[in-house]
Amino acid sequence: MPEIPRKRLHTGEDGLARCWWCVTDPIYVDYHDREWGFPVCDDVRLFEKLCLEGFQAGLSWLTILRKRENFRQAFRRFDFHKVARFNRRSVDRLLEDPGIVRHRGKIEAAIGNARRAVEIVDRFGSLAKFLWQFEPKITRRPNPFLPKSPASTALSRALKERGWRFVGPTTVHAFMQAMGMINDHVIGCSVRAKVEAARASFVRPC
Repeated sequence: MPEIPRKRLHTGEDGLARCWWCVTDPIYVDYHDREWGFPVCDDVRLFEKLCLEGFQAGLSWLTILRKRENFRQAFRRFDFHKVARFNRRSVDRLLEDPGIVRHRGKIEAAIGNARRAVEIVDRFGSLAKFLWQFEPKITRRPNPFLPKSPASTALSRALKERGWRFVGPTTVHAFMQAMGMINDHVIGCSVRAKVEAARASFVRPC
């Protein structure tokens, strides 16, 4: 996320107030309004977001959003059972793909993480069940603008212990925000209440 300004809400031409960070591009606005913060329990979507957050490290999330469809094509729609079968030839193919972020370490991490995701499913029944157990108990963090939290630190540690890479506490915190494990839409944002309602009706995987 960009640096936090004093004015944390922005009112668009449609009259709706939104979090400050999404107003630089229509793609960002759509992502903010339709996806960010709404709870997700689909294993493939959760794996995709963890991978893309890893690729985002050192870049802007808008850069990744603009390439997201290319990533989906390159990584078999992020079906981690398929990605887990990628090999050295697959890595070489991906390094030649101009539609994605061509970083060998991140590509190899995504493939390795797919294999670790399969292991989690075999042990816990679903990736969602494993990840959602780290949802913090409070609905509003004391300081929602910190780049990590105790919950993201705990999840990061648990993933790393299972061999995942590019899943530091800040990366994982952004993942938890996006997948609805916390509602960090700014108070006054027109989407905050919608996310809160979605979280209230969401059936946690168990």
